[in-house]
Amino acid sequence: MLTVTGLARRHRQASRALFTDLALSVAAGEIVALVGESGIGKSTLLNCIAGLDTPDSGSIAIGSPAVDIVRLDEAARAALRARSIGFVFQAFHVLPTLTVAQNIGVPLLLAGVLPAEHAPRTQALLDDVGLAGFADRWPASLSGGELQRVAIARALVHRPRLILADEPTGNLDPRTAGQVLALLLERVREQGASALIVTHSRHVAESCDRILTLTPQGLE
Repeated sequence: MLTVTGLARRHRQASRALFTDLALSVAAGEIVALVGESGIGKSTLLNCIAGLDTPDSGSIAIGSPAVDIVRLDEAARAALRARSIGFVFQAFHVLPTLTVAQNIGVPLLLAGVLPAEHAPRTQALLDDVGLAGFADRWPASLSGGELQRVAIARALVHRPRLILADEPTGNLDPRTAGQVLALLLERVREQGASALIVTHSRHVAESCDRILTLTPQGLE
């Protein structure tokens, strides 16, 4: 599902490499944790895989048949994200001017899903993440755990093949973090998707199928 080869990226403000000649793969249906010290480049790597950032060299092949997102222009990258990638951010990035249902439905608009499917898919995800009855609520009225559930539903609603999650439990208290983690892993596995999860949490990492550690020397 994901194959990264020979990836290199320098820190834009500092004269140093974040990673050089990096290689990793995530199999179809596999959930992989990515750990490492702060500032080592984990979020940058995730952003490169999503096409939100551009590496200095290397390739990032996504899907089958594989498409190298590095070689695409901005429009084609956005189209690939809309079809194949779901992103869960640590800071939620829920749009405050949209209702919960509208936030979840944004990827359906971007992916060109027929309008008649929007409400059923959105409601099904609301039910799945324990937010039945929240469709018309505004983000400002939600707790951190509820906002992250909205973010998870939004990442899954267009049924992407690859889920990228950047510290999905980092802003949550331990009890809520455990609930959100269980929900994320369960839904990813139910959809048969692959996932790469950046985390500082040992519990989160050990809940995944495999753990990769990013160091200045590469992946271990």
